[in-house]
Amino acid sequence: MTPVPTTSATSSLWLDGEPAAGFGILTEDVRADVCVIGGGIAGVTLALRLARAGVRVVVLEAAGVASGVTGCTTAKVSALQSTILGTVRSRHGAEAAAVYAEASRSAVRDVADLVDELGLDCELERRPAVTYAAEPGERETVAQELEAAAEAGLGVTWRDDDAGLPYAVSGAVWLPDQLQLHPVRYVRGLARAVEAEGGHLFEHTRALSVEAGSPCRVRTAAGTVTAEQVVVASHFPVLDRGLFFARMEAQRSYCVAVDVADEPPQTMAISAGGESRSLRPAGAKLIVGGEGHAAGARQATPERFERLEAFARRHWDVTAATHRWSAQDPVPYDHLPMVGPLVPRDTRLWVATGWAKWGMTSATFAARILAARILGQEHAWGPRFTPTRLALRSTPELARLGTRFSLLLAADRIAPAQAAGAGAIPTGEARVVRDGLGKTGVFCDDGGGLHAVSLRCTHLGCLLRFNGAERSWDCPCHGSRFDVDGAVLEGPAVDPLEPRDAPA
Repeated sequence: MTPVPTTSATSSLWLDGEPAAGFGILTEDVRADVCVIGGGIAGVTLALRLARAGVRVVVLEAAGVASGVTGCTTAKVSALQSTILGTVRSRHGAEAAAVYAEASRSAVRDVADLVDELGLDCELERRPAVTYAAEPGERETVAQELEAAAEAGLGVTWRDDDAGLPYAVSGAVWLPDQLQLHPVRYVRGLARAVEAEGGHLFEHTRALSVEAGSPCRVRTAAGTVTAEQVVVASHFPVLDRGLFFARMEAQRSYCVAVDVADEPPQTMAISAGGESRSLRPAGAKLIVGGEGHAAGARQATPERFERLEAFARRHWDVTAATHRWSAQDPVPYDHLPMVGPLVPRDTRLWVATGWAKWGMTSATFAARILAARILGQEHAWGPRFTPTRLALRSTPELARLGTRFSLLLAADRIAPAQAAGAGAIPTGEARVVRDGLGKTGVFCDDGGGLHAVSLRCTHLGCLLRFNGAERSWDCPCHGSRFDVDGAVLEGPAVDPLEPRDAPA
């Protein structure tokens, strides 16, 4: 049966028309100083830093380099990130906000320097980053972001005008000289530089397990990588030893790209309210992002894309909607990235995760921190982002995540099936079908073919829900995702779903 791709695989602006990266598949055992799991911006940026320091590095990517979340972002690199600095200051204090701002500002410089040094053709442009209040009730939140950003040393200004948008706003924070780019071309350019420095990248090679020790061993389907140190940069960690799944909430968000007859905005703007709208130009196109929700939520429907398109049409003369895609990002309970040892005092297993939807920036500074630690050096930013920290002010949020997991684990097991049999499923849709004493997930493709799988997530056993916007089965507990035939799309799961016969 022909595989059914997700919406993003066929309609991401950044993946559309891009040739395959062309890196090989691991087919034998190899040795390295460091094995990096994950071929997105975090893993590849780190691999380049290590390779340039003379480290023998191997990168394992489960799909294609930059084809995961990196290929499905809005691709902004900015030290002004919606209202992040205000949130960090309120939860961790002004010193933490200053560290976050300094690290983010350095990431903007690092990206610009790498593009210039390597001569990368990745549509890099400098743009102002803007956080604006779409409604009067959001003005105070934006004003607090201005205060936190200024206190942290960013050269922000306040604007009461339109912030470069064709509609009225109630105030905005403005930070000049931030970056936007083509993320796939950027990261694949870095990957080629890794190879030029003697590193090795393997695509379509999923890390299935990691054996800690001296040395460590990373097992894949066709070979084992033996390495002194291992970095888990797979977005959501595929190893549970640090209990990251209990300290982060996976959230999905959506994007559309449209052609406009008038000029798209020349700023990278994002609103501060609950119904967030993220905007940026891409040549003559306009990208609109938003509609976020927790992974596995029942609201994952095509209407998410339609609302973004309607917003664009309300404010611009849209001539065509050309692309739609979505991405998933783990948000830590205390709103700071997790960068450092996978478990306390370990100097062999490392992790980088928790970008909270700003991974182009945070993953870049995470690479700087981890490269220093792996090379035996301390880094001034490191203690602030250590994964083993405990944030007392965020303890209620941690408790909420634990309670949510327990409720989800039980609720879907007692929920009724959605269809009596596979014959009742419309084309292009999926249903939970009663199968004896259990349940089976069945998708009916556009040609009428049925794709049936077990609904039990192979991570910790939560029951999956169908994501109609992406044509995938998503875990509401920890964000693992599977295609309609059960193949893993996103971790922390590493094993596919069990195939089933479609109940009549």
